[in-house]
Formats: sequence, C-alpha cells, structure tokens
Amino acid sequence: MRVLGIDPGFDRTGWGVIEDAGGKLSYIGCGCIQTSVEDAYEKRLQAVRDGLTELIQTHKPDVVAIEQLFFQTNAKTAIKVGMARGVAILAIADAGLPFVEPTPNQVKSGTTGQGNAEKKQVQEMVVRLLKLPSIPKPDDAADALAIAIVGGTLFRGPRS
Repeated sequence: MRVLGIDPGFDRTGWGVIEDAGGKLSYIGCGCIQTSVEDAYEKRLQAVRDGLTELIQTHKPDVVAIEQLFFQTNAKTAIKVGMARGVAILAIADAGLPFVEPTPNQVKSGTTGQGNAEKKQVQEMVVRLLKLPSIPKPDDAADALAIAIVGGTLFRGPRS
C-alpha cells in the first residue's frame, strides 16, 4: 500500500511517500511545497492545492494521511494553516482517495511509542524505520514521513 503523508502548512506543506507492504516500510520520496510570501493569499492556497494534485498524480497513493490541526496560540496562524489543510483535503477528495487524520500525539506514539515524544525522537525513528542515511530536511518533510507511517497503520487498522 502506498501512503502519502501530509504535514499541512501555509508557508510550507510537507509531504512524504512510503510503501507499506504488511509492515515492511520503504521510502519513496519526500519534500515540501513552498509558497512565496510575495504571492497573494489565494495564489498561495492554489500552490498548495496544485502541488498536492501533482504529487497524487505522480506517486499514485492508495491512501493519504493528513495530520489534524492542533491548537495554536496565534489564531491568525491557525486559521491560515486550517485553510491550507482545507485545500489539501479538497485535492485529496478531487482525486477520490481515502484519507485518515492522525493527531500529533498519534504520530508521536505511532513512531516512538510515546505520545509525548520530542520532535527529534520522531525524526530519528523515521530514519530507523525507513532506513534513511539522515533525517530528511526540512523538518516538514520528515514530519510528513512520520504521518505517512502512522497513517498506513490507521488505514489498515491496528496490527495484531
């Protein structure tokens, strides 16, 4: 099963693609969709949608995992990230793909075994689980791979 993980953001949307063959994980690719502060707000949202549409067409995932939005103290930022997440979900829906929405704690717990794990611990587990030479950069791409890893498990259901 091919899983596309998305770490939604307005400035940068991280993405990661893995193959999950019954728990045997393989790295396919990762990166970020970067929007420009020079562009108008609606153009930045279009860039997120168009970038994800292209990734879906290129990598042909079976399922998409998009992290749930966690509460942020800056309401303006939370609204912008929420809107970027909305256009990401629209791109997924347009492609007719199923999706799961892991929480940040599920991503931490599903990769490290601890719901309160630090970001660095999650990134190090991504390296181990996918047998990568180093932590993917930027952080949004590494986070998206962790989301993909956990998303594949959530879509399949818990392992017995």
